[in-house]
Amino acid sequence: MRSVIDSPNFKAGAFRNLSETSVMAEDASYRKMFWDFFNKPADSSPAEPLPSIKTNLQNLNSSSPLIIWFGHSSYLIHCNGLNILVDPVFDRSASPLPFLVKAFAGTNIYETNDLPPIHYLVITHNHYDHLNKSTIKAMAPALKKVIAPLGLFRQLNKWGIDKAAITELDWWEDHKLEDHVRISATPARHFSGRGIKRGGSLWNSYWLSLFGKSIYIGGDSGYDTHFRAIRERYGDADLSILECGQYNTAWPHIHMMPEEVVQAHLDLGAKALLPVHWGKFALAYHGWKEPVNRVTEAANKEGILITTPMIGEPLIIDNIYPSERWWEI
Repeated sequence: MRSVIDSPNFKAGAFRNLSETSVMAEDASYRKMFWDFFNKPADSSPAEPLPSIKTNLQNLNSSSPLIIWFGHSSYLIHCNGLNILVDPVFDRSASPLPFLVKAFAGTNIYETNDLPPIHYLVITHNHYDHLNKSTIKAMAPALKKVIAPLGLFRQLNKWGIDKAAITELDWWEDHKLEDHVRISATPARHFSGRGIKRGGSLWNSYWLSLFGKSIYIGGDSGYDTHFRAIRERYGDADLSILECGQYNTAWPHIHMMPEEVVQAHLDLGAKALLPVHWGKFALAYHGWKEPVNRVTEAANKEGILITTPMIGEPLIIDNIYPSERWWEI
């Protein structure tokens, strides 16, 4: 376990963003925010179960990175027999209280026992919709390697992950996973916390180099200059995986508006865009399909290759980029 106080990003008892970042806008009201949360509009969740594809994850076989999205920010990256799982949430709720933030009907078609052997688990930060206790505890006995932000060691070990399996990374730290596979922790503009205390662990994005291809794993982030800085250091990505949902003008610095997602993608110089952080949970108050409609419209205006697979539908870099508007049900 590493000491967080040695990190240049840990100041005055908590991790800090590169830019001054308030979680809420200055004119935002917490009272109104809680009212809105418990009085979401009807279209914040789909009226019908969402369509999906149940791909046999045990039989994946691709020499180019293949991505299976599980909804929200959970996905599997497969290449040459290697399986990398990002922010798995297979619970039916993204909240400590099971009756809150329920998964949309039709989105929970995968469970941990559907997964192939996971060689590397990657966690971006500790929010409930990215770090799920029941999922991690179910997977813990079989996990051999976990990549996590600095400050998450105790939590992961408490849930059953072996100490030797956990590698914590600070921003701009590189880690070789194996030959032709390297992961680098990169900045994001967000925050951490599971309760009242914030900033006890870091929030990462990642640059994944995988058998000659590069994937940007965005985690959660507001827009800032770090996207350009990442490109300057690592070059152009083959695929950017960026959050496009759960935004609101009350918290403009910690999540991106869909149009900012497109600008972040351009800053990264990526060839294709996979928008995530939508399609499973209603954490904000916008319509459930508004994020994907806005981000696809903005991407099309810029001539960007955007891919929008259904849950479970394979995406293969340089080969298959699903783009059916399946959410128009």
